[in-house]
Amino acid sequence: MPRMTGARFLAETLHGYGVTHFFFMPVIVPDAMPELERLGIARIMAHGEKPAAYMADGYARVSGRVGVCGAQSVGAVNLAAGLQDAYLACSPVIALTGRLPQIQQSRHAYQEVDHIEPFNAVTKYNALVNTVEEFPLPLRQAFREATTGTPGPAHLDLSGIAGGMVSAEAEFEVIVEEPFTRIPPFRPEPDMSSVREAIRLLVEAERPVIVAGGGVTASSARQELVELADRLAVPVATSLNAKQTFPYDHPLAVGVPGSYSRACANQTIAEADLVFFVGSHTGGQVTNDWRIPRPGTRIVQLDINAAELGRSFPITLGMQGDVRASLRKMIDNADPAPAPGGLHGEWVERVQQLVSDWRDDVSPRATSDELPMRPERLCKELTDLLPDDSVLVADTGHSGIWTGTMVDLKHPGQSYIRCAGSLGWGLPAAIGAKSAAPDRPVICFTGDGGVWYHITELETAVRNGINTVWIINNNASLNQERNLNETIYGGAKTGSDHLWKLSERDFAKMAELMGCFGIQVNKPGEFGGALEQALAAGKPAVIDVKTNIEGIAPTAWNG
Repeated sequence: MPRMTGARFLAETLHGYGVTHFFFMPVIVPDAMPELERLGIARIMAHGEKPAAYMADGYARVSGRVGVCGAQSVGAVNLAAGLQDAYLACSPVIALTGRLPQIQQSRHAYQEVDHIEPFNAVTKYNALVNTVEEFPLPLRQAFREATTGTPGPAHLDLSGIAGGMVSAEAEFEVIVEEPFTRIPPFRPEPDMSSVREAIRLLVEAERPVIVAGGGVTASSARQELVELADRLAVPVATSLNAKQTFPYDHPLAVGVPGSYSRACANQTIAEADLVFFVGSHTGGQVTNDWRIPRPGTRIVQLDINAAELGRSFPITLGMQGDVRASLRKMIDNADPAPAPGGLHGEWVERVQQLVSDWRDDVSPRATSDELPMRPERLCKELTDLLPDDSVLVADTGHSGIWTGTMVDLKHPGQSYIRCAGSLGWGLPAAIGAKSAAPDRPVICFTGDGGVWYHITELETAVRNGINTVWIINNNASLNQERNLNETIYGGAKTGSDHLWKLSERDFAKMAELMGCFGIQVNKPGEFGGALEQALAAGKPAVIDVKTNIEGIAPTAWNG
């Protein structure tokens, strides 16, 4: 085996696994930096550890490969906080941190705290690496853990405040295990008896519905999902993580259910007598805090991770398998649906009416010429103008609700990723997404409340030539919190205002001062021209859209 430094071994291993970017806060594995550069791996230095983790997360979700981030010892816990989103979104991210050598532990060393416990909460795999000789095994295991089963983050804590152990030499063989360069690495299938039973239950149910989750996205199973729905005439609701997986205008589409949801999607699931969860966690967001499906509803669940089967609801049938392979097996063994109306006809008509009623309800706000602009109108204009091959990145809170419910993805080449946890994720995650897809338009939808978290990362985008577009829904507030605070104070009072109102600022001008293209939108009809200019700017771009502070998303339907 050739003799080399751990730094070179790290760089060649990352390169072998298809990693093209390393997102970090200095100083971490400094001796690896020239090696990464030599191999063409871009080194993206952020302004904070959390945004570095968010960038790696956005990169991983768009690329379908592992994203890598790093921070030195004093920033390690900040990096762990940033991994929360990747963990909640089941995103394959590997975090590298430095720590003081073991002999200096538990002695009040400068800038040192224990890293293991913070990372235990947000990773699938968490390991100490004490010497360069032992580096290969945990590094390859990190790739295995990040990509297999339910994907998720892994963490390696390297000896030395900046991971200096990688500077030492040893005999290394660079081994790349090809299956773990992507997700999913393997496609297991359920047994035939489970497949036949799932088909029977769906066919015999009077009011079945499919709830598709992030596993459909990770498995690239859009085609199979559509085929199965068509074959069995079953309506489909999509979680936020699966929004891109089912055509918005399909006669069986009902939209996003749960807490960030369309009323028609929650109504459909509430009325269903059988719910088929496909690659979807049955967590609080997709079920509106477990209020839907209703008690007594039969549940069929398909997941690559057997531990998810029956986690939240008693199941009639559980199937372990990769989503694409499993749905294909169901399609191949199911009889084609009879003529329209012959299978679940009345139920499909009922669901279509619910969808139609919802669209009629929101249409006046989506077409409103009100000033300041309604966020629903902004979403309609974005729907109409979103490039066919774009990646839409959504922050959480109202940004997640508005894009999840009011933006339709009209082309199969469009992608959608959203914040799974912390407000502020959107701006840096979009940088990671654009790094993964440099030839696609990457457009982030966030609010002024979200932008304030990590606005400094606009400089990171400018410095690295990462030409992302950020749309800021700017109402000078955290207006999703308005009702909560006014309830606490017994009405609209100065004290309550302090808890949700923000100062008015011109983000377009601020962006220009940081080297971006900036443009402001003040009324309906202006957005199209602004988006066209932003996409053509040849630099990172910010569109500051002045919107109505009264534009508060409705609460989730619960009957």
